[in-house]
Amino acid sequence: MPATFDPDHLRARLRPLAEARPLSEEDLAYQQFYGLELGERRGMGRFEVAGYELVSHVWWPARPKATLFLFHGFYDHTGLYRHVIEWALAQGFVVIACDLPGHGLSSGERASIGDFAEYQAVVQGLFAEAVSLQLPPPWHLCGQSTGGAIVIDHVLNSGADSPAQGQVILLSPLVRPRAWGWSQLSYNLLKPFVKGIARRFSENSNDPAFLPFLQADPLQPRRLPTAWVGALAKWIKRIEAAPGSARRPLIIQGEADMTVDWQHNLEVLNAKFDRPQVLMLPEARHHLANESVALRDEYFGFLSKRIKGRNL
Repeated sequence: MPATFDPDHLRARLRPLAEARPLSEEDLAYQQFYGLELGERRGMGRFEVAGYELVSHVWWPARPKATLFLFHGFYDHTGLYRHVIEWALAQGFVVIACDLPGHGLSSGERASIGDFAEYQAVVQGLFAEAVSLQLPPPWHLCGQSTGGAIVIDHVLNSGADSPAQGQVILLSPLVRPRAWGWSQLSYNLLKPFVKGIARRFSENSNDPAFLPFLQADPLQPRRLPTAWVGALAKWIKRIEAAPGSARRPLIIQGEADMTVDWQHNLEVLNAKFDRPQVLMLPEARHHLANESVALRDEYFGFLSKRIKGRNL
């Protein structure tokens, strides 16, 4: 099915979520393309932060009892997170998300960022959108890969000041990517000469339909900007020096993940947090949000059991 929406045109007519108009035909075409026609009602909006125009999304279940903030991974966008959204709605959570700068429907150089601190400005902007909608507490946080890094940064550095004191869910969280030493060497060699390199699509899921869809996705960036790698290098030093937290996140990690250095990352997270609850999936690859049905069912069951144990 060909895409029948233009990101720039779609974004231009959106307003903040609290002022959102009924969804246009173009909005509906976008949601249909990615299977986001979910919940009892839904909305799309736009807010500005750090010089970016970011597109936000919200879905309500029939009887809301909490809110889940969803942060997508690098190269991704909200449109790829249908399965996570469906699970959260079934738990009674309102789901609110936005496309990160340079991703999906949001503005910015594709897949680039000047500093990871800009992602924290995005978090605060999305919190403000949730306040404007009076979304119900407790507020939970969920991030996949780079989205997990954003959540980790927020939780470690905000502590009790964060309005999101609910559960923290990390899917294949990024602290350091796989083969980071080689990546740094390559970055230092290339940055004087190039601004980016061609992206290589990897087998990052056991779902045979996911990779072909990803390769045909009109919102997928096609290059890896060297600026993003440089920002990541600075962020890794920041996060590994961050204070610890008494919170106990739920972490899902695939042992067949060839994107992040998950052994190192789990060591860091075990040291930073109070006894994280970790589910290891031997066959799972990196893109847990789009893993095979069996693997999704396993980790969603793990999450549902522990969230119900909090009496939410």
